[in-house]
Amino acid sequence: MPSAHTAAAVRAAEQPLLDAGQGPELMQRAAHGLAVGVIATLRARGAGIYGAKVVLLVGSGNNGGDALFAGAFLAGRGAGTTAILAGSRTHPEGLAAFEKAGGRWLALAAGAGGAGGATTVAGAATLAGASDVVVDGLLGTGGRGGLRGPAAELVSLLQDVDGPGRSAVVACDLPSGVDATTGEVNEPVLRADLTVTFGAHKTGLLAAPGEHLCGTVELVDIGLGPYLAEPDVFRLSATDIASLLPDPGAADHKYTRGVAGIIAGSAQYPGAALLATAAASACGPGMVRYLGPTGVAAAIHVRNPEIVCSELSPDAVRVQAWLAGPGIDGDAEQLDRARMALASGLPTVVDAGALGLVDAAAPNAHLVLTPHAGELAALFRRCGGGPDRAAIEASPLAAARLAASLTGAVVLLKGPTTVVAEPAGTVFTQANGSARLATAGSGDTLAGILVALLAMDTTAPGRAPGTAPDRATGPIRLARTAALAAALHGELSRQDPHRPLHAGMLAGRIPNVWARLAASR
Repeated sequence: MPSAHTAAAVRAAEQPLLDAGQGPELMQRAAHGLAVGVIATLRARGAGIYGAKVVLLVGSGNNGGDALFAGAFLAGRGAGTTAILAGSRTHPEGLAAFEKAGGRWLALAAGAGGAGGATTVAGAATLAGASDVVVDGLLGTGGRGGLRGPAAELVSLLQDVDGPGRSAVVACDLPSGVDATTGEVNEPVLRADLTVTFGAHKTGLLAAPGEHLCGTVELVDIGLGPYLAEPDVFRLSATDIASLLPDPGAADHKYTRGVAGIIAGSAQYPGAALLATAAASACGPGMVRYLGPTGVAAAIHVRNPEIVCSELSPDAVRVQAWLAGPGIDGDAEQLDRARMALASGLPTVVDAGALGLVDAAAPNAHLVLTPHAGELAALFRRCGGGPDRAAIEASPLAAARLAASLTGAVVLLKGPTTVVAEPAGTVFTQANGSARLATAGSGDTLAGILVALLAMDTTAPGRAPGTAPDRATGPIRLARTAALAAALHGELSRQDPHRPLHAGMLAGRIPNVWARLAASR
């Protein structure tokens, strides 16, 4: 299971090796991995290393040293390599090795002019724009507050370059301006095509919005594994997804395979119920029960006659998990049913119109809240205050953690990278989807997938209890199942990627995508 660590945890893991005098060796391993990443990028563009033009953007810290040693490796193999020195100081051993290998360097100066070993911001931008690859070695994990001065001016100019003529960008450890621990972005940031990170994935590489500026991320092992503490964030891989997708046993029947209960839709918003129930049924639980208006039930039966519909109250039926909320706004009877579901003690997905029913003072460990940023901002206001929508979008990881802590519930915060946080601190992030999921009704489909998986998970055999995310119980298990739902939902957007997509198409894709994901078992 992929995982990531905070910047502080990575530095702490490095310290025993630094104390043992292995600092130069760590830097050489990192630099070699960075150089290999640059070579792979060149080859992916149909270019060789000999005669290639590589520009290094070099800061003051060890990141700059990594870039210079990588540049020395490239220069020694025939690349035309120029270092733009943008920091107040330069790693002396790295610069010496770079010069010895034949690399050329220029100091970055603000304003007009520049002579000899100096260049202006405009001059540096011209050099970088004419290169095959730009290596971003300006800021590392210790960077705070983003770029400043001439370095910021240079990156601002390079940000504006796009299209097929744009130089490839390889980030050293992480793109400068992306916070290694939070994923927050301090502009300007040069979007990378490849990020070569060292020792461990940093949390900011698996969290929005920073993740979406990293391109492909490659991890270089420099020997930190034995010294790393518990991960800060987890992510389900394709192998994890395959192992977690439920599969019925020979002795199962419709009740042992899990019954999902859904309270959704109203006369005003019937579509939410149709989308949620169709998605839940497509996941293959033993049964889907729908509670709601007869008119909505009639529409559901046209599409999904297998769904059992009624106007009963939640305490009159037996299910293993509830979904409450999609499209129930303004319907008093549906809101009453949602309140009962939230109080049932069963695993309950709380979405859309039911989010306003959440009482932060109540026992909520069985709930999975599924807000988008605007809904989470409203929840914070009801709980006495917290970040607004803009702040949530700027730092969704922190916002989801805060919401889980305040409510005592698992929180699935929807976005370009979905964040799932549980109150004790376990966090999953998933970025399986694409922008094609940003369409009306997509969240209803996700909610339907999640309630089906929760219903099936509560009855699945062979799921031993434990504390690790791969053998989890309680809120951690709910969080893991929520991450699984987010991953499956995201993968639906990867099928037929060039065709238009609307939410009504998603449920129909579930069986094929499920089969593809499960095939690696």
